[in-house]
Amino acid sequence: MKVLPFKIPKTKRESFRVQIDDMTYFYDTLHNHAEIQITLLVKSEGTLICGDYVGNFNEGDLFIIGANQPHVFRNNKEYYDEEISKGAYAISLFFDRNSFGGEFFTLPEVELLQSFLNKTQRGLKFSPQVRDKIKPIMFSIDHHNGLDRFIQLLKILQILAETADYTFLASANEMKHYDEAEGQRMNRIFQFTMKEYYRDITLEEVANLASMTPNAFCRYFKMRTRKTYINFLNEIRIANACKLLKNKEFTVAQACYQSGFNNLSHFNRNFKKIHGTSPSIYAKRTVN
Repeated sequence: MKVLPFKIPKTKRESFRVQIDDMTYFYDTLHNHAEIQITLLVKSEGTLICGDYVGNFNEGDLFIIGANQPHVFRNNKEYYDEEISKGAYAISLFFDRNSFGGEFFTLPEVELLQSFLNKTQRGLKFSPQVRDKIKPIMFSIDHHNGLDRFIQLLKILQILAETADYTFLASANEMKHYDEAEGQRMNRIFQFTMKEYYRDITLEEVANLASMTPNAFCRYFKMRTRKTYINFLNEIRIANACKLLKNKEFTVAQACYQSGFNNLSHFNRNFKKIHGTSPSIYAKRTVN
């Protein structure tokens, strides 16, 4: 999917890039790049879209975004409020297979790593236990230079390749490639939905963003995401409801209506469809 393609800058003395993002909120436009991305969310909360995956991200989460996988880490709306100043902080590594040299993956000792990198195409989220093993290296890697810096990357990849404690993000058959104009159109739709999910949204309204009739838009969106727009909208709403339910001050009904649902039973059905449990049980398990 060619969505605002990025070129990750590297100096002539770098085979991979370490990037520290310390800002008000993360870059919030759907984009992709040729590099595989490992990201540790040190300080931040919001919604991650990665291919056809929609879900929350929180402080301490560890993700891999696959090469050329369209994605966006969009912070919660309070991050855009200048009076609150929550701040977002992440450490990311960007690399591709060329970072290791042409013959590296022919070595028998790295067969496991080769297999692991093939899995990253769908995007991965790792458990807190794996995160805790990686975290000290992620925090220190930018202080290393030369060969020692490269060895730190290999240590991280070894830990990740040797674990099965992760979940896939995008579905196995998700990867589609669109031209840049289509990518920008999808980005407008995603941005609008993530900003306006809390209110009633008509198909006519969102179809206008794509300069289409409602029927044409419905076909267009499903062909490109393998889900209906209403399903996507409900995923965004449920993701927001999950954030609210982790706070004991919010009831299930409040989470329902503040996330854009007008009917409690409809909210409960959609929540259980996505998370396999009811909102009330989810709240008891995750409340802060």
